[in-house]
Amino acid sequence: MTVQAMMEQLDLRLLTGGDLSREVTGCYCGDLLSWVMGKAQEGDCWLTVMGNINAVAVAVLTDCACIVLTENAALDENAKARAEQQGVTILTTAESAYQIAVKLSAVIA
Repeated sequence: MTVQAMMEQLDLRLLTGGDLSREVTGCYCGDLLSWVMGKAQEGDCWLTVMGNINAVAVAVLTDCACIVLTENAALDENAKARAEQQGVTILTTAESAYQIAVKLSAVIA
């Protein structure tokens, strides 16, 4: 499933655009950045409340397909600028990580 298709099916809102045609191959939920660095996989949709510049760096390092900020977590301006510079797609939702993960597991191929 592409990031674009996931965004549409799960009713996610785009905050920063990257490659919306990128394939989402899995999902990772976590907020402890050092843990995410060691556990998230290439192509994962990363569900988190961390909307800072360090989260963008972790997304680049792990080559996640996108970040989804859950529970309406804020994306700070420095992070937004860096994400746009690095081509990191960031989406947002009011739902919890659990709610989005359950929905994503039902639609991901």
